[in-house]
Amino acid sequence: MLVQSDHRPPPDRRPLKRVPALVLWGAVAALVLTALGGWLVSSQTARDGDEKLTASSKVTGSLSLPWPAGGQASVVDTGSGRSGTSGEQKAVPIASVTKVMTAYVILMNHPLQEGESGPLITVDQKAQDESGSRDESTVYVAAGQEFTQRQLLEMLLLPSGNNIARLLARWDAGSEQAFAAKMNRAAADLRMTRTNYTGASGFEPTNKSTSNDQLRLARAVMRDPVFRTIVASREVTIGGTTGTIANTNKLLGTEGIIGIKTGSSTPAGGALMWAAETGREAGSGLILGVVLHQRPNTTPAQGLQAAFDTTERLAATARREAGAAVQGDRRQASLALHGDTR
Repeated sequence: MLVQSDHRPPPDRRPLKRVPALVLWGAVAALVLTALGGWLVSSQTARDGDEKLTASSKVTGSLSLPWPAGGQASVVDTGSGRSGTSGEQKAVPIASVTKVMTAYVILMNHPLQEGESGPLITVDQKAQDESGSRDESTVYVAAGQEFTQRQLLEMLLLPSGNNIARLLARWDAGSEQAFAAKMNRAAADLRMTRTNYTGASGFEPTNKSTSNDQLRLARAVMRDPVFRTIVASREVTIGGTTGTIANTNKLLGTEGIIGIKTGSSTPAGGALMWAAETGREAGSGLILGVVLHQRPNTTPAQGLQAAFDTTERLAATARREAGAAVQGDRRQASLALHGDTR
């Protein structure tokens, strides 16, 4: 862990030499740019998506957070570029966090603008048959019903409908296997080198990844305004036999959290990809995080609760650090503007 020290050498008390005004103001301008650089132009850090995240169990960057005792976690403040990682970065089952990549591929292949609903998609018999499964999370739909692309994305991401994930995969690629291949190509494009998808829903324990890899996906997918709006919704009314669907992410609105996706199963434990507003000025980036493999091999409910608890602590501390960093940058800029160049 990188540790910042507050120790400073004693001040130099020798008489200050008079500095020409032009030189002084040039130095002031340089200091202001340095102090404000991360604050004003940090959106470039959020855009590039090429941050290097550690594969070790130690924290990198300047984020010092209450990391979970087990599993793995990764967090980045996209405004400042500071990041941290905990846990061994080995591929583990990710359960329904898989659906983030499902939505990402669908929106890449069939992009939606804000306010658009997209094409109508007809429910097939297989999606109806899977609606009644007692072993996995599903959304009731009937063969022959038509839903818009956006409605199916809402059913995918809020109540985590496995049958909807597979329906979207068949609609997009013709088969679930062909869609999984698209998911893996998208992962390769994002340089998610320790990730493998075998299905669109995450019910398959063979869907595996790391928190670092999933954080890369979070940075990419949260640039899509339609996706961001959906995952921030507490509930959506679809109508008909489907009715109103609720978001499984109970942390929405807590510690600035505005998404993204839950996941839980016995082999995966609890998983959560999350995003939180920093409380800084608009446009200054988000705090993004991924928590995986919390209390695996217990019950899905126990694992998911552990993921919620871990995420709430991480988000709260990361937001405090983000606020403290802004105050520090502003103080440094103020000192520079008032000619304190010591």
